[in-house]
Order: sequence, then C-alpha cells, then structure tokens
Amino acid sequence: MDLRASISLLVLLLGLSMALPVMEDGDENEILIEESDRVDITTQILATNKASSELLMEGDLVVPRTRNALACWNNNCLWKKSSNGKVEVPYTVNSQFSSAAKRKIQNAMATFNRKTCVQFVARSTQRDYISIENRDGCFSSLGRTGGKQVVSLQKNGCVYHGIIQHELNHALGFYHEQTRSDRDQYVKINWNYINPRMTHNFKKQRTNNLNTPYDYSSVMHYGRTAFTVLNGRETITPIPNGNVKIGQRQGLSTTDILRINQLYGCCEYDLQTQSGPEMPHSLCLLGKSEL
Repeated sequence: MDLRASISLLVLLLGLSMALPVMEDGDENEILIEESDRVDITTQILATNKASSELLMEGDLVVPRTRNALACWNNNCLWKKSSNGKVEVPYTVNSQFSSAAKRKIQNAMATFNRKTCVQFVARSTQRDYISIENRDGCFSSLGRTGGKQVVSLQKNGCVYHGIIQHELNHALGFYHEQTRSDRDQYVKINWNYINPRMTHNFKKQRTNNLNTPYDYSSVMHYGRTAFTVLNGRETITPIPNGNVKIGQRQGLSTTDILRINQLYGCCEYDLQTQSGPEMPHSLCLLGKSEL
C-alpha cells in the first residue's frame, strides 16, 4: 500500500472513531442499553413538546428575550472559566423528580464531568445557574443567559440519557448539527415535506464549526423525519450516502466532546482524559475562532 493510500485510510478510520457515541462503564452503560434507540432524539423531543406552552425554535430552543436572534457565537454566552482551568456550571434539580430520574440526570452530567473541563456542580450561591425543572417539554436556552435559566426535562417524556445531554449541550452554547453553516455539503433538506410555517426550524445558523468535521452521529443532530408533514417521509437526507444513520439518542459522540473542550479552551484536558482512540493534538487546537 503506498503512502497516499495509507494516509487516506488513516483519516477515514479517525473520522469513524470520532463519530461514535461515547460508551461509559458501569451504571451509565446500563442506562444506554435500557434506553435503546427505538426512536431518535428529535422524534421523542418533538412528540413531547407538541403540548408545550413555551415559544420554541427548532423544536426545543427557548426564544431569547435578551437577544435579537438565536445566537451564541461569542464569549458573552459561554460559561466562565475558573483559574483552575475548569468551567463550572452550577445547577439545581427540582424536587418533583424521583430519585431514579435524578440519578439519570446525574449520570448524564457525569460524562461532561469526566470527559471535559465543563463541570456540572450543585449550586450554592452562584448567580448564574441552570435550574432543571419538570415543565411542559424538553427545552433549553442557547448558552449562558445570566441568572437562573431553565432546562426543562418533562419527567414523562424527556428523562432519557441522550435527551438530557442534548439539552445540556444547548445550555453550553451548541446548536443543532444540521443547522451548521456548511450543512448543505452533508445533508439535503427536503423542503417539500416541511410545512412552510415550519421552515424557519431548518435555517442555517452562523455557527462556530471549530474546524471539526460534520458529525452525523452528534447527539445534536435531528432525525430524518423531523417536522415532516407526511408520516415516514424524510425531511433530512444525508449526502452523498443516504443510508448514514442520523439522530441517535445514546449520548455525546466523541466529536461532541472534542468540540466542548475546544470551545471552552481546554484541549489539553481532553487529550489527557479522553478514553478510546487518542485525539490528534493538531485537530483539537485548530480554528478556535472560525465562524
């Protein structure tokens, strides 16, 4: 095998390894098995949010009251980094959740705490924090909004490992994957199967792609039939391979974790703690300011 072919194979294998959801040991792994991907995250979220009284964009993002648009691409909406290099995100959990539900929430947070410098910590007196509540749907604001901000996990439809991580990732400042600025190179939006009043949910955003590859396996990716007007008809089709799986619900992918560490400037933490295939140092450090 010549050198060019060897390099191509290496790049392909790296991309595949980074796209896979991160599997954990112990209790968290048991939850992943229990909550197999019978339906994708978007299908579950949209079904739960049908009766929500909240004004939402893209299915589960709270319409901002303090910004002119759905935007989180500067430091103003990121959580603050401490002098110890960690990014603490204080949280509270409403007493309406059962002990089992609280364990699932804590298990979902544990991946962030182990794999990234973002640390979800029980709130004491911090001014800015997330309040995890049993409201009428699964939804979050985009990034840090200041003061108390709600992450809603309706206990009868949202307390699943992947959905919890999906909403927490929104709170950290991450968009849905298929709204990336370069998404048209990777997915086709089938507008004819989308209600014209819902097309705004597929608007491309001014995203910071962090020089990371498009991730079909991101926990932030819509499923194939999101907002479809015809049962079973795809609104999103991967290209060039239409058989690629999208909309998984197992949890954060390796690329999701890489992006968190890169966005929050803790690549070294990622390189030291990431299990599985080692992240190439150059990939983690590339293009932090790219939009």
